[in-house]
Amino acid sequence: MTHDIHIVGGGLAGSEAAWQLAQRGFKVRLSEMRGAPKNMGGDTTPAHQTEGLAELVCSNSFRSDDDTKNAVGLLHYEMRALDSLVMRAGEAARVPAGSAMAVDRDVFSEGVQRALEEHPNVTVVRERIDALPASGPTIVATGPLTAQALAESIVGATGQDRLAFFDAIAPIVHRESIDMDICWIQSRWNKRTEASNEEGDYINCPMTKEQYRAFHQGLLDGEKTEFREWETETPYFEGCMPIEVMAARGVETLRFGPMKPVGLDNPRDTTPEFPQGRWPHAVVQLRQDNSLGTLWNMVGFQTKLKYGAQVELFRTIPGLENAEFARLGGLHRNTFLNSPTLLDRQLRLKSAPHIRFAGQVTGCEGYVESSAVGLLAGLMAASELAARDWSPPPRTTAMGALLSHITGDAEADTYQPMNVNFGLFPPLHEFGKKQRKEAYTDRAKGDLAAWLNEAALEPA
Repeated sequence: MTHDIHIVGGGLAGSEAAWQLAQRGFKVRLSEMRGAPKNMGGDTTPAHQTEGLAELVCSNSFRSDDDTKNAVGLLHYEMRALDSLVMRAGEAARVPAGSAMAVDRDVFSEGVQRALEEHPNVTVVRERIDALPASGPTIVATGPLTAQALAESIVGATGQDRLAFFDAIAPIVHRESIDMDICWIQSRWNKRTEASNEEGDYINCPMTKEQYRAFHQGLLDGEKTEFREWETETPYFEGCMPIEVMAARGVETLRFGPMKPVGLDNPRDTTPEFPQGRWPHAVVQLRQDNSLGTLWNMVGFQTKLKYGAQVELFRTIPGLENAEFARLGGLHRNTFLNSPTLLDRQLRLKSAPHIRFAGQVTGCEGYVESSAVGLLAGLMAASELAARDWSPPPRTTAMGALLSHITGDAEADTYQPMNVNFGLFPPLHEFGKKQRKEAYTDRAKGDLAAWLNEAALEPA
């Protein structure tokens, strides 16, 4: 079968993109290296166990299915409205998990694969693709464990050495959960640039000597995640050193690194430890992470502490006692693009616009998010193939917020993989904290309905 578009990668994003295109009448070639004969470059990844399409390699959960107060549940709702194959197969494979959506992973993978193999517009080809195609509409959805040869081809095309290394992720905090009666905004030495905020660019959390020493010990004592056997082959960069590794180098190391207090004058003078005009003993800084100002990342706090240990320890930081985390820190092998720099608003590679990227390789995190970006890439490609204008989903929707984060809202210099969360949405300050999540979902559903009514997205 000749094809209209080539999709590389048969994971969640590639499978969802193939379904959306096929449902709209376009012929799809879906290449998946797992299951290919050796003479076709047959290969696997260290994480996969089967040859099935859309294999779930970690958890079997798609997380919360609550579409009234939860961002990922809202994403479920939006994907169902667009006849998502992942959500359709997920429902058929669902197992009890309370308010979460969990699936039998084998039944799920079999359902996705059967739907695509039986579709008259899809040809699944078991082959390894070692280079980005030089021409022809293409979607690359090879995920966080992209094979080495293709990863090198991507590096050659992008000029961005952001592939196949340990991805050190710092925690991100919801701005509204930071106690600004304790913290203050200031740039070190009050330095400003044209892009600076009026008050300064960092939220600063001050520590006394005693608080710092206790925090330092907590870093050393906290329970850490262990590297998987296949991850030990790829060391982390010195510039992405986990904070607890820095702490192990000496009790003062952090005070001369990410927690240095010099040039930061605490304006609070209510305690003898912090007289006005004097530097605190140590400072934790947070930097704005999105253009909306709703999310702030903890500077230099990439970590391999386990999630529970992170929450417990980081809430001992003055001003973060009630911190709500949009994302916790982590360290793992990953493959992702600096998408805000490299991709346009339609997920096309700026230097080679016949190629789109989809899924986790764009810098989203999670099964559902990866699938949603694959769905969007499929819709974008379908509109382009049909010579129709593309109208993106509103930023007030879960899909629109995630897309905006990937393609421009996030800061390129600090871009890291992200789960969908309400911190990516345009804020609703007029609502109280308890009502805000429901307001986000109500607004999103209304705006999604209007978009679906106006956009030409109906299957052929």
